[in-house]
Amino acid sequence: MINESTCNGPDGCGRGPEDRVIHPVGRRAADRPAGSVRRVSCRSDPREKCGLFGIFGHNHAVEKTYFGLHALQHRGQEAAGMAISDGQRLYGHTGMGLVSEVFTQARLRNMAPLGQTAIGHVRYSTSGSSRLENAQPILVEYSLGQVAIAHNGNLVNASLLRDEYEAYGHIFKGTSDSEIIIHLLAKPTHIGKPDTMAHVLNHLQGAFCLLFLFPDRLVAARDPYGIRPLCIGRLEEGSYVVASETCALDIVDAEFIREVAPGEIVTLDADGLHSRFFDGPDSITPAHCVFEQVYFADPSSTIFAENVHVVRTMMGRQLAREAPAKADLVIPVPNCARCAAGGYSEESGIPYARGFTVSHYAGRSFIEPEQPMRDLAVKMKLNVIKELVRGRRLVVIEDSIVRGTTTRGKMGALRRAGAKEIHLRVASPPIRCPCYYGIDFPSREELIANDRTVAEIRDYLEIDSLEYLTLEGMLSCLQHPPDHYCTACWSGRYPIPVDRPPGKYASERYQMKLFDE
Repeated sequence: MINESTCNGPDGCGRGPEDRVIHPVGRRAADRPAGSVRRVSCRSDPREKCGLFGIFGHNHAVEKTYFGLHALQHRGQEAAGMAISDGQRLYGHTGMGLVSEVFTQARLRNMAPLGQTAIGHVRYSTSGSSRLENAQPILVEYSLGQVAIAHNGNLVNASLLRDEYEAYGHIFKGTSDSEIIIHLLAKPTHIGKPDTMAHVLNHLQGAFCLLFLFPDRLVAARDPYGIRPLCIGRLEEGSYVVASETCALDIVDAEFIREVAPGEIVTLDADGLHSRFFDGPDSITPAHCVFEQVYFADPSSTIFAENVHVVRTMMGRQLAREAPAKADLVIPVPNCARCAAGGYSEESGIPYARGFTVSHYAGRSFIEPEQPMRDLAVKMKLNVIKELVRGRRLVVIEDSIVRGTTTRGKMGALRRAGAKEIHLRVASPPIRCPCYYGIDFPSREELIANDRTVAEIRDYLEIDSLEYLTLEGMLSCLQHPPDHYCTACWSGRYPIPVDRPPGKYASERYQMKLFDE
């Protein structure tokens, strides 16, 4: 049972608040909102997944979690939440919007005294729609007491498990794949196992980094393939911190200790840090998501044992070796391509320049998916420095091209500004296949490289030349063996079999239309 109440505050879309307070189970809430749907931006680039942050045993746990989530905001902007333990019971708050919108100063002051252990989550929906019901952490009470869960990744067998549990009468509140984990944890036959957590995790297939908060402990786990990043840090006072990326450790002044290993369960409690494996660390070849390095992770972060900025710079250098161009300037498409553009410039000797300015005030665009609106969104966010590009031959560096619609708008803006030549270089291979492990790529049919040659893409973008970094060249920039990475979106080789490809809205039900606007 989860009790809810609304709170006031803008949500950035011109409508009322969509926040939820999760009180201790058994306490009556003031209100019960019917729920609502939040429109999300129709960007054609790949979407962020989710970010996790947890801390055990610190007097300022709420404050540290707030700043940790701020550092991970790039991983999800749809919803944010926090669950807190005082050692006896759990409290929580979730809401739609950015971290600063969900956690106001007044809210943080009220939450700060609630406990010394907390987990937090920022969400972009890669499974289940953008609804308040799907915001995390999910906090429930079952036969063994309270638990809160936060999840990053996608479970490829979630719909099969959900069908099975629904057939036995289980009722699901939301539509995300994360909720099935709660049902697995609460199943009586699972509770009776010697290691319930390990038993439950062995039922999951796909990508998952998980934080579980119990009244007396915090548990972190990572899938056996290590697809998504998860790391451990320690504060000067001795408190342990768990986060999706090291940039979140940096903001709270935590020292990086190590990554949570693939297939590992890490427990933080009053006796310190304890580790065990639910799947042998040597039984499965890792499949780290390269797209974390290409696009998602913050450049200051170290993931999969490598700094993101350094890797992207190396990819830019390799791109310059594989795809040289005669040009006057190298310019990046902000923001993710800056590192690669710097590497391309260094390797090629072509001067680096800033061809676009970025609006920091455009915010999130709640728009319909028509092409004119996409073009307008590009103009709102990026503006060309005309005096710089006019009459110049440009090497434009992109990190990736998905649908190609916004890229076409950016190239058109450069052409209208007077660019003499546009040579687009992409610091990753053509994306030809969907991702089932936590990246919200469009369907195969919407991917521009799915059924087009590079020449056809070039013509569609209306540029002078187009070249991509090869798969082999990209993997050569990484320190682990090539077979230790997931390259499915480029190569079509999926490390985890997907018998029934999950759709983002696979768990939606007709009754959810009750909550539609």
